[in-house]
Amino acid sequence: MKRQSKKSDIQVSEFKKRDLGNDIEASQSAVVIRSKARQLPTSILLDPAIVKKLKKKAHSRGIGYQTMLKIIVHEHVDEY
Repeated sequence: MKRQSKKSDIQVSEFKKRDLGNDIEASQSAVVIRSKARQLPTSILLDPAIVKKLKKKAHSRGIGYQTMLKIIVHEHVDEY
């Protein structure tokens, strides 16, 4: 088994003790996906056929079906 260099160990320990979140936010190199506003969990009963359609559409967009459902609700809630 190869032993890692001291330099690597120092880098790992430095990484573990720092919170990089503030550095990333300050650099403005990333976009916050989740808002800081509190989200409330909810439960709804959906027909399996609807869930199947959601999963198919979500998969084609590379997202989860629950995320797909949140997008649909967000975009269309004001229509009702």
